[in-house]
Amino acid sequence: MKKQIRNFLLLSTLTTISIYGINKAINISSSLKNLLKTDKGKFFNWRYGNIFYTKQGTGRPLLLIHDLNPASSSYEWNKISKHLAKNHTVYCLDLLGCGRSDKPNMTYSNYLFVQLITDFIKNVIGTKPDIAATGNSASFALMACNMEPEHFNKIIIINPASLESLAKTPNKHKNALKFLIELPIFGTMIYNLAFSEKTIADSFSEEYYYKGHMVSSGIIDTYYESAHLDNSRGKYLLSSIKADYTNINIVHALKKINNSIYLIGSEGNPERESIIHSYISCNPSIEASWISESKYLPQLETPEKLLDVLNLYLDPVK
Repeated sequence: MKKQIRNFLLLSTLTTISIYGINKAINISSSLKNLLKTDKGKFFNWRYGNIFYTKQGTGRPLLLIHDLNPASSSYEWNKISKHLAKNHTVYCLDLLGCGRSDKPNMTYSNYLFVQLITDFIKNVIGTKPDIAATGNSASFALMACNMEPEHFNKIIIINPASLESLAKTPNKHKNALKFLIELPIFGTMIYNLAFSEKTIADSFSEEYYYKGHMVSSGIIDTYYESAHLDNSRGKYLLSSIKADYTNINIVHALKKINNSIYLIGSEGNPERESIIHSYISCNPSIEASWISESKYLPQLETPEKLLDVLNLYLDPVK
């Protein structure tokens, strides 16, 4: 019996060491290309961590907020930010837990990101901007605008999350998954499997792009690097997302907001029509537009089409 226990402990130790080594190798190899540089940006010293951002152009301020995903970053706007900067002062940030920003070990709540957006506007931008946000991140912009509308101008939302999904709340089963993902070695392994190069490539070809075969290797490499910066500490954000801590019911806020809200949906995702109609049913003053031959990330797949729509909504006056 003692021999069996010793063998089990030895096997467990060797397995743990092997997994640690694999995790370490992934962390090193994922950033070898150094695609997400920081030399052209700055850091906002926020109370929960340093937030990376870039600023370019002149004119009315425009804040671009990427999708909430540990692999996402302000790179999401890379194909259109320079064009927008011709008529606007464009700010692109990496959300806490993403890209080049800090990735602290904490629970990431919806209100945490609401605070981040509001503090960034007050302390960095200094005047009320227009905002464009993707997916789940749109809920942060809407909740922040509902709480302090005087700091916001127009809000543009690209392929928002459904109101039903945003209303989901944590429970003991989801908290168990959160605990598992946050484990030091085995949790990191789970995270690394969830954000392997293949998994990211599959997400683009099946969910993010209408024409999946058109995804470039550069995009995959950048998202892969973003997911694994800072020793794969994006797992703390992932655990909060999976446990629904980043959700919030926005129906009341949506009905209350008086700021101009514009929704942009992709025709490549048939569910988007019902989602956008549910937003409009809460606030009939919302305007909506559609982009053909795109899916979840038109800013990367069909940037010219998205720019055409954005230019209709944004005021270029300096």
